[in-house]
Amino acid sequence: MTKNTASVSTPWGPATPLEHVRLHQQAGDKRFSSLIELLETDRGERLLRFAYTTDGVVRRGPVTLRVRDLVRLRKELAKRPALAGALRDGFEVGAAGDA
Repeated sequence: MTKNTASVSTPWGPATPLEHVRLHQQAGDKRFSSLIELLETDRGERLLRFAYTTDGVVRRGPVTLRVRDLVRLRKELAKRPALAGALRDGFEVGAAGDA
């Protein structure tokens, strides 16, 4: 996904979506998608947003991924290096005990 001009609202102010992964899911007859998005604020700070969609509307709240969804996520992240890098960096920071 290329950077677009539409901004989204975050607690840190507006941010521009840079990349995203959308995982289509189904539970019984319910269909929805989980989103993992890389956003950037006007100050250049990068944010990761986890959300889900129903009927094309982005909603916040709990996002639940099955293990098989994580396998699909890993494959999709291979196509989105900036988003994959942000996730990787976050896990590496956490593993080192940095905050």
